[in-house]
Amino acid sequence: MAAMEIYAIETGLIEPGDDLLGAILDAMGRMGLELRDGDVLAVATKAASAAMGAIVDLGDIRPSERARELAEMASLEPEFAELVLREADEVYGGVRGALLTLKSGMMVVNAGVDHKNVGMGRAALWPRDPQAVADGIRRDAFERTGRRIGVILVDSRIAPLRRGTIGLAVAASGFDPVEDCRGRPDIYGRPLRITWMALADDLACAAHLAMGETDRLTPAALIRGAPIRLSESADAESIKIRPEDCVFMRAIGMRGPGPRPGRL
Repeated sequence: MAAMEIYAIETGLIEPGDDLLGAILDAMGRMGLELRDGDVLAVATKAASAAMGAIVDLGDIRPSERARELAEMASLEPEFAELVLREADEVYGGVRGALLTLKSGMMVVNAGVDHKNVGMGRAALWPRDPQAVADGIRRDAFERTGRRIGVILVDSRIAPLRRGTIGLAVAASGFDPVEDCRGRPDIYGRPLRITWMALADDLACAAHLAMGETDRLTPAALIRGAPIRLSESADAESIKIRPEDCVFMRAIGMRGPGPRPGRL
């Protein structure tokens, strides 16, 4: 297998109305790079949100009583907590600075709402339809370059009992995001029983590392040589599982959306 290469792409600041893919391709050109068939283009959800104008002024938000209660519990601004409530399918609890939520079938902090790198008094939301955004970037890339690529929208997440953030594939387009390894032999010839490889999330972690989390203006990464299979019909829904099938949610008694006793 050829070595995988990752290039962080510095575009400059992305603002509402900007041509996000155009900015990425221009930046790649300055780096002497161009898309090839089989590449994966990783794009930060916040860059997509910025280009689409999915940025909210907190001063325009009127927090509910429930938002004020959550804000006090988690030391958040009430307006920010209100946005989390509006964006989340379920809120399970939280710690200082973070609420644990279910959002579009993914367990994430603060329902993807983030006020990092968006200016004072503002917050960024996930795009309303991340899969449509990823599909659109992939189709646009083909129209502009003639190259068949994969696209992932990348955000950060945390893992249970681990410090720090890793990457999450909020959406994936153009390639199979998971690989079913069940039935294949291990090194001793025993068939694997439950193992799947989360390719899109693995690549999101690599891109997240390359792009960084602070003041670097690198909202995209080019991944070359990834072990993927291109597919026009694949999307990130196949990487999700039902809450009742998740070892974490089952073990601690959580369920999916809907009323339940003790819900915050």
